[in-house]
Amino acid sequence: MKTNRIGLSDLYVTEIGFGCMSLSGNDNENERIIHEAIDKGVNYFDTADLYEFGANEESVGRALKGKRENVILASKGGNEWGEGIDGWRWNPSKEHLKKAVKKSLQRLGTDYLDLYQLHGGTIEDPIDETIEAFEELVREGTIRYYGISSIRPNVIKEYLSRSNIVSVMMQYSLLDRRPEEWFSLLKENDVSVIARGPVAKGLLTSRYNDKISEKGYLSYEKDELIKTIRKLEQIAEEKDMPLNEVALRYVLSAETVACTVPGASDSSQLKKNLLASKQADLTGQTIEELKEVTKLSYYENHRK
Repeated sequence: MKTNRIGLSDLYVTEIGFGCMSLSGNDNENERIIHEAIDKGVNYFDTADLYEFGANEESVGRALKGKRENVILASKGGNEWGEGIDGWRWNPSKEHLKKAVKKSLQRLGTDYLDLYQLHGGTIEDPIDETIEAFEELVREGTIRYYGISSIRPNVIKEYLSRSNIVSVMMQYSLLDRRPEEWFSLLKENDVSVIARGPVAKGLLTSRYNDKISEKGYLSYEKDELIKTIRKLEQIAEEKDMPLNEVALRYVLSAETVACTVPGASDSSQLKKNLLASKQADLTGQTIEELKEVTKLSYYENHRK
């Protein structure tokens, strides 16, 4: 499978990675599908401490036992839970992040992370303190590189100007093209996008009829959403490609995108995701056709 470099780092990740949030609570099943993904060439696995309050990391760690050196492992932190906390709360402090990453390492059964990401963020955060935590973790060898997982323009711009992030994880698909506004700025700063949600919660798959709700999706009303998906499906049929493969190839057509992390809860989903890696890049004409039938929307909040 093709690999791409994340920013200016030494991390070369497969263009299609594995979003671990989709894993089940069955450790044996999780191990089986993770091993299958590795056997089929996937080298990037992305989890977070908040997924199932650490249980996801524990399951991923068990599955990667004996295979850690074969993969690029990423996790996220910044959400705190425990005694005296109702659910979880946001805590991007240096003290918390340095404790949180060590707990993540214990759960994952490793002594370092290839990529550690801030799992959210606001402009009111103690950003300098957060960056200081990341930089110390790099110097200590606890993490190799760091990034952020954020869709907030003001947060992204602050980290681009003040830190050494190598990546920004953003929700990105044909039905959510909001990140495109920032691609040129990210490229100028040698920062890559890790794209989550490339098939828009299953709306960009053959099973889209089962996924459509009365609420529609983002700025798409239900009827508009159905018409848009059908137009996309028609384009896919004309190119003799399944809709989900067109969706994945579109996301990967952006030079700024290093990889995308679709989820897979069974072998069938995994195989469908990975078949997209065997497809040729979309032509410029096809990309324009896809853009013409979808919206180029923008993040309206958190801009200042």
